[in-house]
Amino acid sequence: MDKSGGTDADVKTRIGKARSAFNMLKRVWSSREIGTSPKVRWFNSNVKSVLLYGAETWRTTKASIKKIQTFINQCLRRILRIHWPETISNENLWARMQQTQWKRTSDEGDGAGLAIRYANHLVALAVKP
Repeated sequence: MDKSGGTDADVKTRIGKARSAFNMLKRVWSSREIGTSPKVRWFNSNVKSVLLYGAETWRTTKASIKKIQTFINQCLRRILRIHWPETISNENLWARMQQTQWKRTSDEGDGAGLAIRYANHLVALAVKP
């Protein structure tokens, strides 16, 4: 978080780290021998997890959500080898890659819903025998 209570700096840092993780797997993304399904699993486990690490504490705003979704969409288009001037709608992109739009869970946009959901998850794990 920055001094004003926002998370813009944290979001930029996470995008930078996720971009680095994505670029480390460049040979995987460009491979024609690997299918889309394994690429999606690798993207979710190696890139998206780095991107969204700590997201439960972020104060989400429309601008930060747009930055995160734009990065995810860019990565998915690179995996599918869709380059400008070719176009595909975001909805078609998400359907082809078995993804959903990343959005906040609370109406206020302050991240409280995400933090509460994460806390409930931790409590549920602690209660399991």
